[in-house]
Amino acid sequence: MSEQKKASSQPAGVQGVVIAALPVIAVAILFVLSWHLGVRWSGIHPILLPAPGEVAKSAWENRATLMTATWVTGRAALAGFLASTLGGSLIALAFSQSRHIRNAFYPYVIFLQTVPIIAIAPLLINWFGYEFSTVVYITVIISLFPIISNVTVGLVAVEQSRADLFRVYRAGRWKTLLKLRIPAAIPNLLLGMRISSGLAVVGAIIGDFFVGSGSKYNGLGTLMTEWGALQKTADLIGTLGAATLLGVAFFASVNLLAFLLRRRWLP
Repeated sequence: MSEQKKASSQPAGVQGVVIAALPVIAVAILFVLSWHLGVRWSGIHPILLPAPGEVAKSAWENRATLMTATWVTGRAALAGFLASTLGGSLIALAFSQSRHIRNAFYPYVIFLQTVPIIAIAPLLINWFGYEFSTVVYITVIISLFPIISNVTVGLVAVEQSRADLFRVYRAGRWKTLLKLRIPAAIPNLLLGMRISSGLAVVGAIIGDFFVGSGSKYNGLGTLMTEWGALQKTADLIGTLGAATLLGVAFFASVNLLAFLLRRRWLP
């Protein structure tokens, strides 16, 4: 009986996904159609705004270049995202152990978030050169704060009744951390990862802007700079599309991870 229910629920789940995707597809079709008609009726110059067909043609002609640039930027974004997730989680663990540590160091975390990256990037280039690692460092700086902030909240804001229960049973600091605080902070970690996944792609592209200008580093940001300067608008919009797809892929991967974790550990 349970197998029959499970089998019958799978088509319903697929059907639900399809139904949820229909409005998204409809909006995309309406946007492309409006774009095409607007360009056709207004007679706007292709340098300012090409038709979607021209953008698609340009993207296909430059598919090898776009795929290579997406791979380069994606590797930097992934490395920065993983480093910020690990490093931010460790910093949050330290913050959760002492209010004095949080009060002493948290303002510097906020400072790192508020300083414009255009002021930090030239320093990083002077220190580390026009290298792949410099792009990763820029990505980490941009995507680190959401991990620290959300995980710290999850580790600290546990239910008082559960904390009292662990205290009654004389659970030590490390046992409380492993058995109570870390499991309670997993939803906050996933939330921080969702935010940081998009910021990691943005950070990698910003890193491309700076690093690609002084080396043979060819990421998506480098292509945007070159094709924008040459007024190749169709090529530029195609690069923006590749960057958007990369960001969607990162966000979807984090959502898939969240789904698998909930399926494994939550009822």
